[in-house]
Order: sequence, then C-alpha cells, then structure tokens
Amino acid sequence: MKRSIGAKPLAFPAPAWVVGTYDMFGKPDAATVAWGGISCSNPPCVSISLREATQSYKNIMEKEAFTVNIPSEEYVTQTDYFGLASGKDTDKFGVSGLTPVKSGEVYAPYIEEFPLVLECKLIHSFEIGLHTQFTGEIVDIKADESVLNENGVPDIEKVGPVIFAPETRNYHGIGKMLGKAFSTGRKIMK
Repeated sequence: MKRSIGAKPLAFPAPAWVVGTYDMFGKPDAATVAWGGISCSNPPCVSISLREATQSYKNIMEKEAFTVNIPSEEYVTQTDYFGLASGKDTDKFGVSGLTPVKSGEVYAPYIEEFPLVLECKLIHSFEIGLHTQFTGEIVDIKADESVLNENGVPDIEKVGPVIFAPETRNYHGIGKMLGKAFSTGRKIMK
C-alpha cells in the first residue's frame, strides 16, 4: 500500500546542472539548478527554472542565452558551491578554480572542465509561481572527446554526471545500465 507524503517538488532523479550566464558587464556567472530537463525534440530544447531573485535569472532575461554545464562526479564540490554563493557579489569562477569559456554559439560562458555543455538561446520564459521556467533551444552541444563512444555520442558512464535527490538534498552518481531503451520492453509486447 502506498502512503501519501503530500505535494512537493520531488521526482527522481533531478539534475545537478550548472547554468552559465554573463551579467550586464560581461562577468561570467554560474548557478546550480535542479529544476530542469529536456523539453522538446524538434527543435531540441531544454528547460530550467530559476527564482527571480537570482543573478542568473536577471542575466538570462537580459542576454537571452545560457549554457547548461553537466558536471562529472569529480566536480561535485564546485557544483554545490555554484548553488550556494551569489553571483551578485562573488566571482564564483575565481573561487572555484574552474575556467569560464566564451561560447561560440550564444552569449554565455561554459565551464571548460565539465565534460558536456549545451549552448542555448532563450526562446520562452514562463512565470509559474516561485520560479520562472526558461526554455532554451539547444543550438550546439560541446563534449570532451574522452566521454564520447565509438559513434561519437556522449556515454553516460564516461560523463559520470552528478544527480540530485531533492527531498534528502544529497548528490549521487549514476547506477548500472538496466536495459536498452525501445528494446527491452519488447519482451512483453504482444
């Protein structure tokens, strides 16, 4: 029997992404977000949600661009830091020791050390309540060669992304592969 635990922002897994933006003076900023995911296949889009009080919210509204940086497990400390510090009065890149790189496709920085980066142009924003949802069209993806498989596609086990458990506020790594999508279910198809 299932027990009701109430309405709350809880789904497994949530990403631990770091969103890259520039402020009005061209200073790079980075913020950790857990409210996000792929939101469209064609055009390829991703959505993230931010509170209006954040510097990243202001930057995205002004520049209409952002990057989604997917950290590997070795950068969990920096990933958490980017969600704790405010970009209003802190040079997060200077403190973290990570390297901002100017995107070639949108006016936003990406993080050199993170293995996978989505460069996004803002196509929609929608105020939901406490958060505003930003939808960005993915105009390019940059991936370290070391995380690509033999077909040139990022391999989740090589990326080793950080994932987030919202209710317990813990970071996790990925688990083992369980089956091939669009295939394993065929075993029970009639």
